[in-house]
Amino acid sequence: MTSQSSQASQTPQSPHTFQVDLRGLVDLLSHHLYSSPKVYLRELLQNAVDAITARRAEEPDAPARVRLFAEGAALRVEDSGVGLTESDVHSLLATIGRSSKRADGLQEVRSDFLGQFGIGLLACFVVAERIRVVSRSARTPDAAPVEWTATDDGSYTVRTLPDEALPEPGTTVHLVARPGAAEWLSHARVLSLARDFGSLLPYDVRVGEEAVTDLPAPWDRPYPSPTTRRVALARHCHDLFGFTPLDAIELDVPLAGVRGVAYVLPSAVSPAQRVGHRVHLKGMLLTERAEQLLPEWAFFVRCVLDTDSLRPTASRESLYEDETLAAVREALGERIRGWLTGLAAGDPERLAAFLSVHYLGVKSLARHDKEMLRTMLPWLPFETTDGRLSLEEFAQRHPVVHFTRTVEEYRQVAPIASAQGVGVINGGYTYDSELVEALPSVRPGTMVAELDADTVTAHLDAPDPDEELALAGFLSAARAKLDPLGCDVVLRAFHPLSVPALHLDDRSSRHEQARAEAEEQADDLWAGILGSLRGSAPRARLVLNHLNPLIRRIGALRDPELIGTATESLYGQALLMAQRPLRPADSALLNRAFIGLLEWATHSETGSGEGGRP
Repeated sequence: MTSQSSQASQTPQSPHTFQVDLRGLVDLLSHHLYSSPKVYLRELLQNAVDAITARRAEEPDAPARVRLFAEGAALRVEDSGVGLTESDVHSLLATIGRSSKRADGLQEVRSDFLGQFGIGLLACFVVAERIRVVSRSARTPDAAPVEWTATDDGSYTVRTLPDEALPEPGTTVHLVARPGAAEWLSHARVLSLARDFGSLLPYDVRVGEEAVTDLPAPWDRPYPSPTTRRVALARHCHDLFGFTPLDAIELDVPLAGVRGVAYVLPSAVSPAQRVGHRVHLKGMLLTERAEQLLPEWAFFVRCVLDTDSLRPTASRESLYEDETLAAVREALGERIRGWLTGLAAGDPERLAAFLSVHYLGVKSLARHDKEMLRTMLPWLPFETTDGRLSLEEFAQRHPVVHFTRTVEEYRQVAPIASAQGVGVINGGYTYDSELVEALPSVRPGTMVAELDADTVTAHLDAPDPDEELALAGFLSAARAKLDPLGCDVVLRAFHPLSVPALHLDDRSSRHEQARAEAEEQADDLWAGILGSLRGSAPRARLVLNHLNPLIRRIGALRDPELIGTATESLYGQALLMAQRPLRPADSALLNRAFIGLLEWATHSETGSGEGGRP
């Protein structure tokens, strides 16, 4: 038994052929591979153009025409291509996944074809319930025309026809719409789709008598002058994308077979927003949403181009990510970079108009490109204590370029630093601090330093020692009041006089403050761990302005409780002026100080003591 079972298990089994559910495959195509039923027309045009290309490879003078006729709920597409014999029909049309480009004699010119995946007419079942193909081979002139008829249930028939059924070589495809899809085969829709997909095709394509192709492409046409060219391209952009561009950038990469134009968007967009580009492959529209075509920093342009080197994905609706696409992306980025450099060198007005809208994109590029940073130094705007200036202008004015990393830090110190003659750049906006730190690499000798509390305090004048000694009691009481908040109190004299107090801290002091708060709220284990992380960073400080009349009056107070309330009020007001987010302890302090001042004021009005409580 064992021996017999073993022998039986080793007996060769007959292979089985996969059974294809055509309706299920059509559903897969329409819902998962293709984004819209409209691709059926692209497949028809593609097959027709490839057939003409194949015939012209052997007969350079062969006619090159495609005609589409919409007739109610039916569509007829005629081409003067290479055509098919009866054996070709059985081999190519009835075998899913096989491409005519693999046929003998065509492999050597396959790179000239649009189609690469052999799905072909199958896509037409997305809108049609029946497909009829009549074809006559140009390679075998004596062969009779052949008719292939298929339905969406997976069945097909093939028969030969008399010569008069198709006197000349070529192919005619007849589609009959499936229920609910007749609109896709209407004249208006077919014309619209044909012009969208095929406007740059190299052959004569018409829907009825209306031309589809519009050659040469707008960027390849001759124009009387640069101004005329710019106007024509702007009109093309408006017709294609719906906006009038700030400028048009020529895209020409001969080694990659890329020709086109990049249109500069007229309004600012987020760097995170990926703009879709319009890509034609050998004249046929491949996609309107190519996102990976340009470097990420070039988010301020929208492209339309034609290429013969990039590979499409299986759906032929996007680009395949490979080394060729990476090289094209880099080359197109160089073209856009060159355009910016050209504007900086010869057209400052147009550059200024561009930067007023898209300075963020240029900053994104400049932080990774020293040459671009060097070129853009006189042009990129930054918020500074001297007004809105370029880095070059600011560095010429100040021997040390100070900057803050956050907008809040800048707002906190800008008025005081400006009054003391300290120049500060607001590095809190996107990319700004990175560009400031990169400044010495393109401007040797420039000193760059992050502004911290110590630097600001060092530029403020110390009061007379005798006056500070006379205020020792007041300062001691104020420091005791703010010590639980992790804040020191110092006395300085600075302008403007209207500022009574200034709250200064930096990231290290804020980190230490956050660590201390977490330590207070943690259990013993975590408190011990957090305690071991205690840093030696300087604490935040409240700088009182000795020149301010209010500070002088508060300094004369003798009531410790009233000094504490006044100090908390000054601290809270300084926090608000710095636009610093308030911690719960800060909010509680503000409420306590406000109530305390109200109580003092009302007691002062009703009590018998002058300036004090009853």
